[in-house]
Amino acid sequence: MAVLFAVLAMMVRNVVVNLAAIGKEFSFGFLFTPAGYDITFSPFIEYTSRSTHLRAATVGVFNTLLVAASGIVLATIMGFILGIVRLSSNWIANRIVYVFIEFARNVPVLLHIFFVYGLVVILLPAPKKAPSIWDLFFLSNRGFFVPSPVFESAMWIVAVVLAAAIILTIFFKRWAKKVQNRTGHRYPVFWISSGAIIGATAIAFIAAGMPLTWEIPVLKGFNYKGGMSIKPEFIALWFALSYYTSCFIAEIVRGGILAVSKGQTEAAYALGMRPNRTLQLIIIPQALRVIVPPLASQYLNLTKNSSLAIAIGYMDITATIGGITLMQTGKEMETMLIVMCCYLVFSLTISALMNWFNRSIELKER
Repeated sequence: MAVLFAVLAMMVRNVVVNLAAIGKEFSFGFLFTPAGYDITFSPFIEYTSRSTHLRAATVGVFNTLLVAASGIVLATIMGFILGIVRLSSNWIANRIVYVFIEFARNVPVLLHIFFVYGLVVILLPAPKKAPSIWDLFFLSNRGFFVPSPVFESAMWIVAVVLAAAIILTIFFKRWAKKVQNRTGHRYPVFWISSGAIIGATAIAFIAAGMPLTWEIPVLKGFNYKGGMSIKPEFIALWFALSYYTSCFIAEIVRGGILAVSKGQTEAAYALGMRPNRTLQLIIIPQALRVIVPPLASQYLNLTKNSSLAIAIGYMDITATIGGITLMQTGKEMETMLIVMCCYLVFSLTISALMNWFNRSIELKER
């Protein structure tokens, strides 16, 4: 440890000496100066070229979190489906999934991103020829345009009722689980919970006077105005990272299922359980203890791979504070330190959540 800290101290001293030699000052004052560049995709906070570098960095953080969270959800769903189909007795489905997985895993993820982005930009039509669904949704090479919600003042009532309904269904699920373990009686938790959440929210929405309107995108000039646009850069990055990571998750899922003894399946069939219920209630819960630890690594890889967004112009934290801001201000140390700390926080948060989930499903000895 003494040697480690000595090396770190020497590196810090070297940085200070070199910065002083070239007349640079280590400070973060540049964060509060105007950024002077545009960000085309900022769905959460308002941003203009007159905003500060700090706001640009904030937009980049939210964009990174958006693509990481969306990618983790889609990659998990696709990975579990591919992993289960990979074990299918249907030879054609099995081989198709096998070829897809081997192709995706053995091609660099950056090439997948370029490939999907090229398909989106080249194959999709221009805004004037964009296909529409009910004249509400429009898909073009400028992005996917959808109506955006406009909330009125009474919408907070609906939000409170929705949150309360979700909390109550969580308690109901736990209670139903205890009843099932004690008596064997099984409640339709999914349907009751869904009905309670949807029903309570709908009643509150109607009682509050339907405090929600929609802004419809309209073609003006060469592009759509109004509504909400999902840029092609986000679509390409999200889909490419998702299906690339899902191929690794599929192999993890396949290995986890194969790790469960075949006798568990035979015992479930002997009790008269159907194959889908056997997979849902017997195989997957036991396989999760094998699946979750390596699954956390894939979530971390997807989040860090999102830094490749700069290659197609998606403005994440690497492209904003670690790209344009760095070039404009010349603050290499400060900007890279911010980017590194952001990814460190993202990774530690994902690790903490996955470790908590892993502890919740591990075997409890009595």
